[in-house]
Amino acid sequence: MTPTALHWEQLLSIHGLIVVFGLLVYVLTNHTLQQRRAPAAAISWVLTIALVPYIGLPLYLLFGTRKFVRLGSRRLRSPLPSDPRSEDDWSRQLAASMGQPPVATYRNLRIHDDGRMALECLWEVIDSAERELLVCTFILGRDRIGDALIKRLVDKARAGVEVVLLIDAVGRLMGRGTRLHRLKAAGVRIAIFGPIVHVPFRSSVNLRNHRKFLIADGMRLWCGGRNFAAEYFDGLGRHAPWRDLTFDLEGPLVAQARELFQRDWKFATRSPRTEIRHSTEAPDPPFAQLIASGPDQADDTVHNLLVTACFKARSRIVAVTPYFLPGDALLMALSLAARRGTEVDVVLPRRSNHHMADFARHRALRELAAAGGRIWLTPYMLHAKAVVIDDVLAMAGSANLDARSLFLNYEFMVMFHAAAAVGAFADFIEKHRALAARYEPRAPSLMRDLAEGLLLWLAFQL
Repeated sequence: MTPTALHWEQLLSIHGLIVVFGLLVYVLTNHTLQQRRAPAAAISWVLTIALVPYIGLPLYLLFGTRKFVRLGSRRLRSPLPSDPRSEDDWSRQLAASMGQPPVATYRNLRIHDDGRMALECLWEVIDSAERELLVCTFILGRDRIGDALIKRLVDKARAGVEVVLLIDAVGRLMGRGTRLHRLKAAGVRIAIFGPIVHVPFRSSVNLRNHRKFLIADGMRLWCGGRNFAAEYFDGLGRHAPWRDLTFDLEGPLVAQARELFQRDWKFATRSPRTEIRHSTEAPDPPFAQLIASGPDQADDTVHNLLVTACFKARSRIVAVTPYFLPGDALLMALSLAARRGTEVDVVLPRRSNHHMADFARHRALRELAAAGGRIWLTPYMLHAKAVVIDDVLAMAGSANLDARSLFLNYEFMVMFHAAAAVGAFADFIEKHRALAARYEPRAPSLMRDLAEGLLLWLAFQL
């Protein structure tokens, strides 16, 4: 054997060992950490590690973690006794089986019509705080809205209110690196969630805290899809404000949101976790249920509830979301609902702020339209996130109908059961549907079909 042939044989042997090592790391970490994945995502990771291990393995170590909680570690909670008159009893039982807190009473629900009302309600909730203000956000803008929020938080802290801010590390960069020194100088406690540099499998740059809410004194909650930045309220520069959905309410339900904030804070600050116990007493109506989704949950809670809701729906499913990349199971459930005669309406912006998501969404839109679903495109940027099932169930909060929100991000949703609340969220979606144009699917060219498939494959985790 010539020296050159021997050299190549050694290189191939080393390459083969690296491939085997990479695949072994993938198998062992998935088994040990119970990283359940969709088949397409699993195949994509295996192919990437096998074909280009020098790129695939580092990417997997950086982005491959999906869950920090094992499936067998969740504590099952007892749902309310079954009520044969309740059409949404299944949702409470399913949520309880996934370890979510039980339903709780709320009052004074206000759905914000526009950015101006959302901002007025935000300032009102902040001003009402006498003891404690907890703020969780993805983005805190370096603009007039972010500055105004910081000023109010500083004033509250100096007035003796305990102010606590939890902000996502990547979201902070997207908000142009909001300066937090004024808050720290005033005594505000601050934690950065998910630092960019981290220990593998303890955190992940790909798992972002997308939850957005503010709690005053443990009794008032402001939450939804809006980040604390100008484009979500009154516009940025010459650009019109995004249309979005936020709401506020009061009552015992807020205690569940406070407990979720405390869990996130302890994770971000590496503090020891404490056991949380919820009351099992049946609340008086109206009641709702906090649904947390993300790596801190053993199940894909929001996704599982939506898939089940599609099969339970009798007359209609209406949804609003800025991005529509739902994954195979949810897309199939929506399509089957439409095929059996359920009205399925999805409201989207004609152009969102994520151009790749707009490009890749057409494959799912064509499939849903072919099944009889109706897609509506608004002429403005619509950032709202809500789903209404018949007249019995509404979910609203921070989760988009895309794989990132449903399988990767930390998300915050509230599931409403009262007819009045369900109707109010349905009216909100209908207001935007009335201003939208019907989506007309077109058969893709061969090149576009390949490009869509390639983009979806490359973005299987990102």
